[in-house]
Amino acid sequence: MNVEFKKIVEIVEKKSRFLGYRLPCKTVDELERALEFLRKEHKKATHICYAYSLKSPFLEKAVDDGEPGGTAGRPILSVIQKRGVTDTCVLVVRYFGGIKLGAGGLVRAYTKVTSEVLKEEK
Repeated sequence: MNVEFKKIVEIVEKKSRFLGYRLPCKTVDELERALEFLRKEHKKATHICYAYSLKSPFLEKAVDDGEPGGTAGRPILSVIQKRGVTDTCVLVVRYFGGIKLGAGGLVRAYTKVTSEVLKEEK
């Protein structure tokens, strides 16, 4: 399976690694292929959270993948919306580092990695 990610960034917060991937996509199928690819590549990851915004048909979705509700997918989608980008998916792989970040820390970390991965957009 070949997936062409446009940009990849990494940040570390309190020993947790966050790997952000930006994928230009026009369909949910493209996202699902990318998600399957990342799950195979990062078998030991704790979470793979994501959000996307598609232009036609208009469709947005945010997924926390086991993180506390609203602390991962929603912040990712919020950055996508604020940047005004569409036909874009941002996936964030998290490796838990042993220190709990709390809800605020998770929101900040997912927001930061998404902002970095979308830095050159609009």
